[in-house]
Amino acid sequence: MNRIIVITSGKGGVGKTTITANLGIALAKMGYQVALVDADFELRNLDLLLGLEKRVIYSLFDVLAQECRLEQALIKDKRQPGLVLLPAGKKRNKESVTPEQIKSLLNDLAQKYQYVLIDSPAGIDTGFQNAIAAATEALVVTTPEISAVRDANRVISLLEAEKIKPIQLIINRVRPRMVRDLNMMSPEDVQELLAIPLIGSICEDERVIVSTNHGDPLVLGKNKSPAVVAFNQIAHSLGGEKVNKSLDVDLSNDRILDRGSTIDPTTDFISLYPYF
Repeated sequence: MNRIIVITSGKGGVGKTTITANLGIALAKMGYQVALVDADFELRNLDLLLGLEKRVIYSLFDVLAQECRLEQALIKDKRQPGLVLLPAGKKRNKESVTPEQIKSLLNDLAQKYQYVLIDSPAGIDTGFQNAIAAATEALVVTTPEISAVRDANRVISLLEAEKIKPIQLIINRVRPRMVRDLNMMSPEDVQELLAIPLIGSICEDERVIVSTNHGDPLVLGKNKSPAVVAFNQIAHSLGGEKVNKSLDVDLSNDRILDRGSTIDPTTDFISLYPYF
């Protein structure tokens, strides 16, 4: 059965769009047919991160307005067969569409693509309701910061109320040295607070920023940085493969390696529970 997965968060700036782009390409490299949908109608950055901004002619809004066919709005990624992008519009805003329209459109898209990944806007307003309208699964992205975790907790409650499941957790921008020094929550801490399955953790990696600025997602390259390992692991997990979701920490180099976790969960952050 083809899957419609929304990638969302409560707080902005946690890396949803970067994760959407890299996961989409990783799944396409595995042989799946993948459609990426930019549902962040106001900021609409997914085309930039994929390096496809110059090829945008039609958008999701044009399809809904019946100004073009769905196939005309889809941009094929020439670097990775099997991957397409449905971009957001340039002029219209989130109030121009309804959740029912989005649901119908994405259900049509799911008839042709095995994975439909939706890049959701931050927050829980109209844009969020549009983004989750067709979703049957969710990936909630947070960073190990108390404000981001608290906002993620609110989003999880809303997703559960809409009976969207499974809901899985991605923790982005983990800094192992700060975890060691008890200045940052560990992935175990965050998972304990949010109480949903952890599908993957991604360490802070400056190469992600470089690749993003060039519109060239990191997983397309030959570099096997910790972030690339994490993106690929998450993609394989989505594909149903059993992978080691815990990541070993090399504290001397402040980086995460692909082995069993050696971080002992701390209790220093238990005092944060009253905020949830």
